[in-house]
Amino acid sequence: MTIHQNLIAGEWVGSDAIKNINPSNTGDVVGEYARASVEDTRAAIAAAKAAFPGWSRSGILERHAILRKTADEILARKDELGRLLSREEGKTLAEGIGETVRAGQIFDFFAGECLRLAGETLPSVRPNIGVEITREPVGVVGIITPWNFPIAIPAWKIAPALAYGNTVVFKPAELVPGCSWAIVDILVRAGLPKGVLNLVMGKGSVVGQTMLDSPDVNAVTFTGSTGTGKRVALASVEHNRKYQLEMGGKNPFVVLDDADLSVAVEAAVNSAFFSTGQRCTASSRVIVTEGIHDKFVAAVGERLKGVVVDDALKAGTHIGPVVDESQLKQDTDYIEIGRKEGAKLAFGGELLKRDTPGFYLSPALFTEATNDMRISREEIFGPVAAVIRVKDYEEALAVANDTPFGLSSGIATTSLKHATHFKRNAEAGMVMVNLPTAGVDFHVPFGGRKGSSHGPREQGRYASEFYTTVKTAYTLA
Repeated sequence: MTIHQNLIAGEWVGSDAIKNINPSNTGDVVGEYARASVEDTRAAIAAAKAAFPGWSRSGILERHAILRKTADEILARKDELGRLLSREEGKTLAEGIGETVRAGQIFDFFAGECLRLAGETLPSVRPNIGVEITREPVGVVGIITPWNFPIAIPAWKIAPALAYGNTVVFKPAELVPGCSWAIVDILVRAGLPKGVLNLVMGKGSVVGQTMLDSPDVNAVTFTGSTGTGKRVALASVEHNRKYQLEMGGKNPFVVLDDADLSVAVEAAVNSAFFSTGQRCTASSRVIVTEGIHDKFVAAVGERLKGVVVDDALKAGTHIGPVVDESQLKQDTDYIEIGRKEGAKLAFGGELLKRDTPGFYLSPALFTEATNDMRISREEIFGPVAAVIRVKDYEEALAVANDTPFGLSSGIATTSLKHATHFKRNAEAGMVMVNLPTAGVDFHVPFGGRKGSSHGPREQGRYASEFYTTVKTAYTLA
C-alpha cells in the first residue's frame, strides 16, 4: 500500500507509517500515512519561516486564485472526499459529503477575503499628520486539529491563515489523516509555493510538542481536549505567542412546557446523537420543565427506536460507529458511571453487532439525572445524553448556565419572551432557538466562553482577529 507522506518545504517525505482504519469495518485499511519525527517537524517550521517573507508580501490575486482553485476542486470531488471522510471517521455518507461541501465553501469564502483586505485612514489629532491602520500577517502559524471534523476544521484554520499571508505548519489528528492529506495535496497542485504550507502527521507528543517548543512558531490555533488546550496555552505564554483554543463543551438544550413537541424532539435527538454525539457542540444535557417532561421523554424514546446505527457508508444509516475502541470504552464507562450515580438508563447504551466489525453503540438516554452528576458535568463525546427535570424556565436557565463550559446552548419554546431572554442570558458563545445546538454556518463566527474557548473567534471575517496583527502608521504631510 502506498504511503501518504508528509509535506515539508514542498517535498513529500517520510516512510515510517501508521494504518488508517475504518471504524465501520476494522478490516478495511483506508490508507497508510507517514509519521513525522521531531527532526521532520523542526524542518517544517524552518521551511515555513523561510517562506514567510515572500508569501506575506504576495499579491492578493495570487492568494485568491490558489484558494479559489482549492475550493473548486474540493466541491468537484465532494462525493469522493465525503466517502473518504466517512470511511476514516465514521460519519454517515450524507454527513461526510456535507462536511466536505462546507470545507469547499470555507475556501471559497476566504478566497474572496483575499480581495477584501482593508484598513483605515484617519486624521490625527495633530495637524498635518495622517494615520493609517492596517492588518499584517502574524507569521508562522501552527495548526493542530481534532479527529471529529477531519476536513471542515482544517479548512477553517488553513484557509484564513493563508488568505491573510501567514505560512503554516499543520498537524492533523493521527486518527484521521486522510482528509487532511487530501486538502494539502489539492493546495499544492493549486499552485501554493514551497514551504508556505507544511504537513506533519503523527503523534501529538512528538509533532505537537515540537511545535509548542519552537520559538519560531508565532501563533498556534488548536481544537481538541481541554487538558491539551491548557498545555498549548502554557507553552504559548512561555514564547509570548498568540494562541487560540477551541476545547470542550457540555451544552444544554432546554425544553419548556410551551414547546412544539415534535420540534423539540427532533432538535434534541439531532443535538445529542447525530454524528454519534462526537461534536463539541453536541447537547448531552437536556433540561426539561416538569409539565412536558414525561411526554417529551416518551416521544424521544419512540424517535430513537427508528434511528438506524450501522456502517457509515450503508444507505439508510442515521448514526455511524464511534470513532475507535478507546472512545467506545470511554462512552461505555460513562454509561456505567451514570447507572452508579443513580440516573435511569431509559434507552439504549448497548454494544451492537453489524455485518462488518466496528465500534457500534446504540444511543443512550438517561432520565432522572441531576446537574451534579458526572454524566451532567463532564464531556463524554459520544451518543450519551442525560435528561434533567426542572420546575420552570428560571430553574432551566440556571441549570443550563451551571457548567464550566460555554460553547453552545439551545432552547425549544414558542414563547417570544423566553426565547429573547434566553438568547440574552445563556452563558454560551452560540445560542439556538428551536434548532439543534450543533448546526453552524461557515461565514459567521464560531466559538464559546468559559472553559470552552480562548482567544478570537474562528470563521467568517472575525478570523482576521487571530490571523493578523494591527499596525498603526503615522505620516507627516
